Amino acid sequence: MRYHDEEWGRPVHDDRRLFEMLILEGAQAGLSWSTILRKRAGYRRAFANFDPRRVARFDARRRALLRHDSGIVRNRLKIDAAVSNAQAFLAVQRELGSFDRYLWSFVGGRPLVNRPRSGAVPARTPLSDAISRDLRKRGFRFVGSTIMYAFLQAVGVVNDHTRACFLCPPPRRARRLKRGTRGGAVVASSRKRLLR
Repeated sequence: MRYHDEEWGRPVHDDRRLFEMLILEGAQAGLSWSTILRKRAGYRRAFANFDPRRVARFDARRRALLRHDSGIVRNRLKIDAAVSNAQAFLAVQRELGSFDRYLWSFVGGRPLVNRPRSGAVPARTPLSDAISRDLRKRGFRFVGSTIMYAFLQAVGVVNDHTRACFLCPPPRRARRLKRGTRGGAVVASSRKRLLR
């Protein structure tokens, strides 16, 4: 509950935190999220507090030791993916300046607010399909569309707090200007200029 109330769905722009959530969401595949949350401290310790530069340098010996660490999910493929994902994450940072810039560019820098009804939250969307496809091209693993949609929800790119939730944003009301007001005249004259 605390994770939901204090973290889930809130926009994240810190690259290290984005890397953390990317690794944790990949580790969750096939498991419950509560299992991963219980192991979160273990992951922070085992994966150098989610410093992608340090994780990218984990060699075969370090990865073998992690397979015996009861503080994390000891799945060889997930451990190897965390290391290769750190390398791919750094490549995105080098190319675009930050992973934050890369991720939020898919939504124009603003969270998508869905306000779904309870039970109507999708497991994947065209957005998660597109990001998953692009990440795989860039060498990321454990980034299937369902994992990516959970990631997008977790870091607030998508706000799926349901209508019954106290964290659900209120519906946006369309701003209406009265006809003949100064604001309306400005809009009208701007529109005419654009049409010329």
